[in-house]
Amino acid sequence: GHVRDLPKSQLGIDVENDYEPKYITIRGKGDILAKLRKEVKKADTIYLATDPDREGEAISWHLVKALKLDEAKDKKVYRISFNEITKNAVKTSLKSPREIDMDLVDAQQTRRILDRMVGYSISPLLWAKVKRGLSAGRVQSVALRMICDREEEIDAFIPEEYWNLEADLKPEGNKKALNAKFYGDKNGKQ
Repeated sequence: GHVRDLPKSQLGIDVENDYEPKYITIRGKGDILAKLRKEVKKADTIYLATDPDREGEAISWHLVKALKLDEAKDKKVYRISFNEITKNAVKTSLKSPREIDMDLVDAQQTRRILDRMVGYSISPLLWAKVKRGLSAGRVQSVALRMICDREEEIDAFIPEEYWNLEADLKPEGNKKALNAKFYGDKNGKQ
């Protein structure tokens, strides 16, 4: 899983510096990172095999950063991925190692930054109006906005009398009926 994240106690994003995220080691992951650092010292080649999605790609990237593998000139670091944990799948993935896909990492970071920025703006409102401890992300915020906009439309509605009348008229001697329609208010305004 993730070993680094934005700090919980603050926004963790430098909005003055291109929205650069400020990552910290997740509480409880320090021991795992320490063990990994020891193992990395013994290895010439490191294969990162996290989940084959943007979260997995980001986890691999965070491991590279947390273990300072990007600074290690004597180590080769590869990303491998597979969709099943079988001998054949693992062997096949080892035959085609690749670089970390930074487009996927950037997509995950963008999602995380948006969640944080929106959540930090909206969550205090939820605490005040609904329940302490709730948090809102980018999806909940849009839904909340739609509900609030609709509520404002309902509150601003001023009822006006308006009629839609429709009649089928059949003058004497005609076989075919004439459809007549009226749209307007009680004064005849349309």
